[in-house]
Amino acid sequence: QVGGFSWEDCGDGKDPVVLKSLSVAPDPISIPGSLRVSAAVSSSKAMASPLKAVLVVEKALGDLWIQLPCIDQLGSCTYNDVCTILDDLIPPGTTCPEPLLTYGIPCHCPFKAGSYSLPASDFDLPDVELPAWMTNGNYRVRAVVSSGGQELSCVKLAFSLQSQ
Repeated sequence: QVGGFSWEDCGDGKDPVVLKSLSVAPDPISIPGSLRVSAAVSSSKAMASPLKAVLVVEKALGDLWIQLPCIDQLGSCTYNDVCTILDDLIPPGTTCPEPLLTYGIPCHCPFKAGSYSLPASDFDLPDVELPAWMTNGNYRVRAVVSSGGQELSCVKLAFSLQSQ
């Protein structure tokens, strides 16, 4: 499916962290613009540092899918510990930003086991200077999160971007 938002949990039912639902609007996603997201995740296992995330990002060029390189931490990158990135973005000890705070969704490691759900919430996408290769088009992303070599979660996304 090209040119529409879709998602899939690729953990084959074996991973302890499962994406149960995800919806994103509008389609295509507009940058800058407002993004409405709802999601539900269930975890049978606590997730603690170091949490490794491996992203494979592909962009459609005609009928071909081209894997994008990792440039300035964007693209097909490996993040050795998402926990430290979260700590850099949101200093430990500060409250989590809305709407996470309202819905009791943690923004720091460790993440307790349990169910987390985010009702439809609006996020502002700022007018960021995206590199030319990350502008308009259709994308596929595969994200695998692991800890100590054990896969915790696998999610595939497909979406379209439209920048002004």
